[in-house]
Amino acid sequence: MNRKTYAIAAGLLALSFLFAACATPTATPSTSPGAQVEVTRVVTVEVPVTVEVPVEGTPTTTEVQVPVTFDEAGDTLQTVMERGRLICGGNANVPGFGYLDPATQTYAGFDIDFCKAIAAAIFDDPEAMEVVATTGQSRFPALQSGEIDVLIRNTTWTISRDTSLGFDFAPTTFYDGQGMMVRKDSGITDLEGLEGGTVCVQQGTTTELNLADVMSFLGVDYEPIVLADANATREAYDQGRCDGFTTDKSALVSQQILLAEPEAHTILDVTMSKEPLGPLVRHGDNNWGDVVTWVTFCTFNAEELGVDSTNVDEMMGSDDPVILNMLGVEGDLGLALGLPADFCARVIQHVGNYAEIYNRNLGPDTPFNLPRGLNALYTNGGLLYSPPFR
Repeated sequence: MNRKTYAIAAGLLALSFLFAACATPTATPSTSPGAQVEVTRVVTVEVPVTVEVPVEGTPTTTEVQVPVTFDEAGDTLQTVMERGRLICGGNANVPGFGYLDPATQTYAGFDIDFCKAIAAAIFDDPEAMEVVATTGQSRFPALQSGEIDVLIRNTTWTISRDTSLGFDFAPTTFYDGQGMMVRKDSGITDLEGLEGGTVCVQQGTTTELNLADVMSFLGVDYEPIVLADANATREAYDQGRCDGFTTDKSALVSQQILLAEPEAHTILDVTMSKEPLGPLVRHGDNNWGDVVTWVTFCTFNAEELGVDSTNVDEMMGSDDPVILNMLGVEGDLGLALGLPADFCARVIQHVGNYAEIYNRNLGPDTPFNLPRGLNALYTNGGLLYSPPFR
């Protein structure tokens, strides 16, 4: 077989593998919000396939690379627009981030505001969305099955979630780290002080795995008390079943105000992990990923440029072409996303820039008063940075 014939044969073989990999996947849809579902996914990964190819009469082998394909996401933006509302997976039990107010039966929080921002960009209406409460265990099946369009629920960006689970993360909206809460009168001042003790931790989270890793590294013998959700974990700790309570530091701050005696507890000065939190979408629908990504960047960029909900209308008449591009007064940057040119202006008008979202839910006038820290703009020593709206 000559080199030309060999190349054609190898190409045809690669195509046959690709077509076989793109068979239609099946998924079992959820029948109730937050329910766990079993999802069958078709995912092929790029692996070398060895085949026998004779070259000049001599048997030999070669490797054909089969490309990665994900065949499940569909056209989420079109689905959302036809439905007339966004379905956002959220949290109901973490005040400041995602919380269902029992008095009003409405959701509020930092993460919920990013759900509203996406709805505002699409529909010019931040209330054109529905929050489906998810737990640490039910959140991923809910997104995989299509029960929700996007997951915005204090979810940590990790390699396994980004690859083997078939998801894509939008930009990080909150840089966090895992912490530990203990009672002030316990005398515990560090993780080593939990030797022989018990720690309450939520099931199905990176928190559970990080705790095991850190304690093993430190040589601390402890007993994990694993609970189903944030409420159950907090309540078990509050009832004295555990010596320590671990989760993301931001969540510890929000959970502390729900304890019977908040002032009787303290958060140790130790950070056990990196926890970059942000929106999550299904892999394979690049346009929908772009929509969620650029809505998020819109809030960062608006803060950097000094555009907020109180002056956005005035800024429509700015002399700065950078501002005019972002707001859609000039150019048509939103059209490539399938959104109106002024999608970012809608976000700012209805929800605000990042600083407004942060301060409204976590800032100085809230019970949490969380310093911005890493969640400041890069110009102020933080990590928030938006690519250009160009």
